[in-house]
Amino acid sequence: MKVILTEKPSVARDIARCLNIRNKRDGYFEGNGYRITWAFGHLVELKEPDDYHKEWKRWSLETLPIIPEKFGLKARGDASAKKQLNTIKHLFKEADEIICATDAGREGELIFRYILSWSQCLSKPFKRLWISSLTDEAIRKGFAQLQDGRLYDNLYRAAKCRSESDWIVGLNATRLYTLKFGQNGTLWTIGRVQTPVLALIVQRDAEIASFIPKDFWELQTLYRDTVFQYAGGRFDQQVDAEALLSRIDGHEFRITAVKGKQETVNPPLLYDLTDLQKDMSMRYGFTADRTLTCAQQLYEKKHITYPRTDSRYLSNDMKAGMKPLLEKLRGGPFGPQIAPLDLDKLTLNARYFNNAKVTDHHAIIPTTTLPGNLSYDEEKLYQAIAIRFIAAFYPPCIKQVTTVQGETNQVQFKTTGTVIVSPGWQALYKNDEKKDKEQKILPEFMQGETGPHQPSVSQGKTTPPKPYTEAALLSMMESAGKTCDDETLKEALKEKGLGTPATRAAIIETLIKRNYIERQKKNLLSTEAGRHLIAIIADDRLKSAAMTGEWESKLKKIEQNAYDPDQFMAEIIKFTQKIKDESTKPLYDAGKLGECPLCHKPVIEGRKGYGCSGWKEGCQFVLWKEVYGVPVTHELASQLLQNGRTLQAYKVHVGDEVFNAQLTLNAQGEAGYIKAAGKSAPIAKEAIADCPLCSGLIIETPKAYSCSEWRNGCKAVIWKTIAHKKITAAMAKKMITTGQTGVLKGFKSAKGSAFDANLKFVDGKVQMDFGKPA
Repeated sequence: MKVILTEKPSVARDIARCLNIRNKRDGYFEGNGYRITWAFGHLVELKEPDDYHKEWKRWSLETLPIIPEKFGLKARGDASAKKQLNTIKHLFKEADEIICATDAGREGELIFRYILSWSQCLSKPFKRLWISSLTDEAIRKGFAQLQDGRLYDNLYRAAKCRSESDWIVGLNATRLYTLKFGQNGTLWTIGRVQTPVLALIVQRDAEIASFIPKDFWELQTLYRDTVFQYAGGRFDQQVDAEALLSRIDGHEFRITAVKGKQETVNPPLLYDLTDLQKDMSMRYGFTADRTLTCAQQLYEKKHITYPRTDSRYLSNDMKAGMKPLLEKLRGGPFGPQIAPLDLDKLTLNARYFNNAKVTDHHAIIPTTTLPGNLSYDEEKLYQAIAIRFIAAFYPPCIKQVTTVQGETNQVQFKTTGTVIVSPGWQALYKNDEKKDKEQKILPEFMQGETGPHQPSVSQGKTTPPKPYTEAALLSMMESAGKTCDDETLKEALKEKGLGTPATRAAIIETLIKRNYIERQKKNLLSTEAGRHLIAIIADDRLKSAAMTGEWESKLKKIEQNAYDPDQFMAEIIKFTQKIKDESTKPLYDAGKLGECPLCHKPVIEGRKGYGCSGWKEGCQFVLWKEVYGVPVTHELASQLLQNGRTLQAYKVHVGDEVFNAQLTLNAQGEAGYIKAAGKSAPIAKEAIADCPLCSGLIIETPKAYSCSEWRNGCKAVIWKTIAHKKITAAMAKKMITTGQTGVLKGFKSAKGSAFDANLKFVDGKVQMDFGKPA
């Protein structure tokens, strides 16, 4: 008996149909010597700290760092997951051979191996199905070429290192910074990858906030209806531009050189997941998660190949399949686009076919299974993938680039024009606005010709950096925070990216879910909570895109058996042990106040406030010694001027309201506050107990005592009013710590009848017991 495990039920159905297995059982299919069962993603996960030692359940600095001697596994919590997991375990125990048919990648391998280990079936022989599409042809071919499962041990080692390192760094850093800075029950969540990504966004937002626009002036002249720019660039002072203008005014303009060259622009490389996500974001405003979800749907419908790939190349053995695939597409909706191609003389060069650049999976391309009715999202995504694939077989775009130089009274000018000689592959993107703007046709100029011209000076202002769009952030994640336009260098930088193509969308969504960043139209902006988190992390390594990129590079080397997984984990543990020491670094220099936010001169202390030392030059900045009823000491002034916020919350008075809040100081020198109970700020209520269900804290909110991890799915809650009786914090604490309150009086039924009851806290919910307490 052979047991096949897939990652989800839909894939199990596809394989069952393809292998002609029709008998449906509870949790699996059966027939022809096979049993096909399925997971629901990660059914097995790493144990929680208190599963190792009970004292690790309580959050305290003394227990840090928490590093298990050996990691253990446990079943995922929900009942349906546990039921399916027990079905898999039963089937594995009875199997003569197990076939891993989870997604062919790092996480798919981890899902299978964790289930295999939890089921105590590691000694069973197992094979690996490795396919890049779910077409019947691909499935049959994959089963005909099953690999020994042990050939993928290095892939599992890399996945295991990723899983365990995220657990160690995330858990220890989160507990450390929550205990040190999580005033009144705030949970500060820190991750090995998510925190460097957040730091990139916070840094960009800070650059925008502190940007001071500067005036500049440009000198240009109009000759034969063509604008020529001054070759010396912009001017910082208007007087300099005007002086040069007066020098050339009245003199004839002469063409000194006309230089032309042809440029060959090759078709773009094929899509990997990140490039597809960037393109869909720029074209249609799709989020990375929306693109991945849609691509997964197209993959499961057999219309495209495996989407979670980081390769933009095809393997050499795929060359023979290109003509049949294009013929199939030609018979579908892409006949006009494929018509100009001679399918018998296709160009199959190393620009697209390169075995060395295909690791787990090749680039995303269409399959021979043409789609019927697609949703709007699926249609847009499928078209993008198909057109990019077809473009690879088109000739290059040929451009004629002409640079014309001129001068008047020995002042040099130049202009550049571009003419599309042969559109080549760009003919497939006729409606692309970016391509339309490339064409700039110049009149025919002759060297030595002269004539009148119209010089002028125009004024402009420098503009701040742009906020990250999802496409721009994905580029920075792909290159570990390095800006790069060259495709060859981009490919090299991908080895050290933040996260993987499969995880980047989830990282962005996690930051949004935790209220560290937010979407505003196409832009991703940091929230006050996100900016504060980065401000309190003194350890630059926790925020370092470069260091996280190095880790990702080492994980890839582990996959290739080029790096020792034990050495990787030893480095992670050493790093984690130092996090606690680094957290004691001062977050600001208490020995000085800081710079004026308006003019950047030193701030000095006065009798009633802290003012700019440049007040004699007219700077009017002042930070008063009392803001919203909070005395602003020298220490608080240092925090505000250097960090833009106080590190703790204080009782703020606004009108008749009194509430906990952090004081803030913006780039315009205006004092403000962040309410401690706001959507994107620390929680203002004191923690009353540890959450019995998860690693969070039970905190008081306006209507309940609930877990601080509610955004991440924890359901623990005690309502403040139960059957018309008010539940105090003391009652709630007793219920959580002892499991019950004892008999309480004063409850009222819906009909108004009074009754007594003992409240019990079971699985995160309150239950009434009308008997005597135990």
